[in-house]
Amino acid sequence: MTIPELWRIALTVPENLVAFFADAVGDHAVSVSTFEIEEGVTWLVEAISHGEPDRSWLTARIAVLAEAMNIPAPEMTIEPVPQLDWLTRSYKSFPPIRAGRFFVHGSHHEGGVPPSSIGLLVDAATAFGSGEHATTYGCLVALDQLARRVPVRRALDMGCGSGILALAIAKLWHVPVVASDIDAESVRVTRLNARRNRVSALVRAVGGKGYAVEAVRRGRPYDLIASNILARPLARMAPDLRRALRPGGHVVLSGLLDRHENWVLAAHRAQGLRLVGRVPVGEWRTLILRG
Repeated sequence: MTIPELWRIALTVPENLVAFFADAVGDHAVSVSTFEIEEGVTWLVEAISHGEPDRSWLTARIAVLAEAMNIPAPEMTIEPVPQLDWLTRSYKSFPPIRAGRFFVHGSHHEGGVPPSSIGLLVDAATAFGSGEHATTYGCLVALDQLARRVPVRRALDMGCGSGILALAIAKLWHVPVVASDIDAESVRVTRLNARRNRVSALVRAVGGKGYAVEAVRRGRPYDLIASNILARPLARMAPDLRRALRPGGHVVLSGLLDRHENWVLAAHRAQGLRLVGRVPVGEWRTLILRG
């Protein structure tokens, strides 16, 4: 069977126009993804097509749309996607990671889990969170620090992605964890990872929007809430988080850059939470708060 040649179409646009440009480049693409580059300012729109797209047609369509939106036409990249063995590349780019006592590894890892370490089996997948990103690493370190001094009876992983934080909480405290995400694929991957890590009896993965999810509401109040998402939704959901947290409970927040720390902290301090710890990893920050 001949594998069709893949081409990449990419352009950077203002946040409020993402949907329009995604539609414009997506008509003849097999997939379209959008990623935040600078929070609240610019996003990357990226499409993948089978075969080389019509450059003239795309260029003209983007120019017309930009003129209608009263902005300069964004520069567009159209390039072939290198043909690679993506599975092998993914495995090689995901060596085991140590974060506190955690030893995060994929199924390709041939060695065992080192003594006195807590193994987390998480393959690079379609849901975010395999330990290699600074925010996931910071959360794992923060959870390990808390486990040495804070008792937990019930916990919540809000925006669970791959479920790696829910797995970590279940293995540290051996308590029920609600893992919630708005993305159905994240819920599926979390359930799979819970089974592979033998904590499916403790981790309940559910789908829905934020703290309004019925299973999330029924689990309140939580002794521990972990949320590794982005600065804006973290700040926006601070009142909901406070209502879900037991008085004196702890919170681990990440997904924010150093320049957004004061903004996120201010939103949570307004709800009566206080900063009790910080894990900086490069330009990323993980915050530990207490209610």
